[in-house]
Amino acid sequence: MKRKVLLMGASGSGKTSMRSLIFSNNPASLTERLGATIDVEQNHVRFLGDLILNLWDLGGQDSFMDSYLTTQRTTIFQQVGVMIYVFDVETREMGKDLEYFRDCMASLKQYSPDAAVFLLIHKMDLVREPRHLTFQKKKQELEEASGDTKVNIFGTSIYDESLYKAWSNIVHTLIPNATILSKHLNTFAGACNATEVILFERTTFLVIATSASSPSSPSLTPGSEDNTETEPLNPKRYERTSELIKAFKHSCSRVREEFRSLEMELYDFTAVLDEMTRNTYVLIIVHDPTIETAALKLNIRLARSKFEELQSDSLVS
Repeated sequence: MKRKVLLMGASGSGKTSMRSLIFSNNPASLTERLGATIDVEQNHVRFLGDLILNLWDLGGQDSFMDSYLTTQRTTIFQQVGVMIYVFDVETREMGKDLEYFRDCMASLKQYSPDAAVFLLIHKMDLVREPRHLTFQKKKQELEEASGDTKVNIFGTSIYDESLYKAWSNIVHTLIPNATILSKHLNTFAGACNATEVILFERTTFLVIATSASSPSSPSLTPGSEDNTETEPLNPKRYERTSELIKAFKHSCSRVREEFRSLEMELYDFTAVLDEMTRNTYVLIIVHDPTIETAALKLNIRLARSKFEELQSDSLVS
């Protein structure tokens, strides 16, 4: 099953860099070598077995944007599952960017009215004043430009975990039975007496689903970044884990080793990260000191066939 994803925004806004970091496992330090996207660059990214993200990285030069909105309008905007529009937080041409964005929204509404829309306020690491004030100002501006269309807005940077939070929410909308996966993860967490269980995609390490075994643990749902709910667990734990594991995998590849699993036994919790299916990893967090890591790994082994079945169900179009 293919799901079409549009990646749009002005030239130089950082679209290709974030795609390279998420899907090609390149570190942020190497993205400066990437050249500008010319016209349309299509990539078929195998995400979960037979689920393929048909990612369209669209060049942001004015001539290309004009072409997308005129002669290529039907081709670009039909059968879209998600549109991601990237705004450079320090752009001096915000008026022109918003004009192109409104035109894209009008085309999307005509040809793919059910598509989800994500707006990324990118390069937040360059902001000098308090970031949350800049984010709120830009967010309000984009909400006004979006009119009555529901949009999900995130502040992102390739130099911290914020990019993984945004993209985890994006791919979450493309998985048909993500809610059912979360339900079974909750059952699995109960069997392990775990505080929380998180399912990651194998290659990108984006979060696919989470359990809700802890009443105060937020579930993964699309939304804006300004979550002010008080959380006893770090609210950035999902995306921070994605970032750390991706960095560790890159370090392993540099010494020609392959990352397989991870076990941690600390004074206040135990964590086991292991393969759940051919395309996923599972992270189990346990605070009960009497539970052995061997028992957790056994439970993972016993649950694999069920989650392979659930994954197959999620790919039925």
